[in-house]
Amino acid sequence: MPSQKAQKIDFNAEYPCPCRRRGRLQPIVLTEALGCNLCQRIFVVEEEGRSVEELSTTYPYKRRWFWTGHRWLAIQAGVGYDYFRLLFGIFMLLALISLILALHSSNLIFMIFFGLVISMMLVLIFGLAYRP
Repeated sequence: MPSQKAQKIDFNAEYPCPCRRRGRLQPIVLTEALGCNLCQRIFVVEEEGRSVEELSTTYPYKRRWFWTGHRWLAIQAGVGYDYFRLLFGIFMLLALISLILALHSSNLIFMIFFGLVISMMLVLIFGLAYRP
């Protein structure tokens, strides 16, 4: 099985395009960037020459890849933490509302139902925030 560790990018070597097209990356003269000969995208070499980042104004998050020696692997964008904070805030608001409703109710089934709903919401929050 090939290694999953990032290898240093050599500007004298030829690499396939990380956008899953049949293009080849070629060095752009006088820069630390690579350009695809087919899709015309430009990739800047970063992190001590171990990853490339696509220069694009149409994609809202930075797309980055690192070279394993055989293929490009995508580096996940760090948006999970923002989702986690938003979903956790919603969870806390709903938990507070259901706690107030449960305390004013003497029905045990009602309290168990809201406890289960809140538990399922917590699992959903962590599932959405930390999905691969």
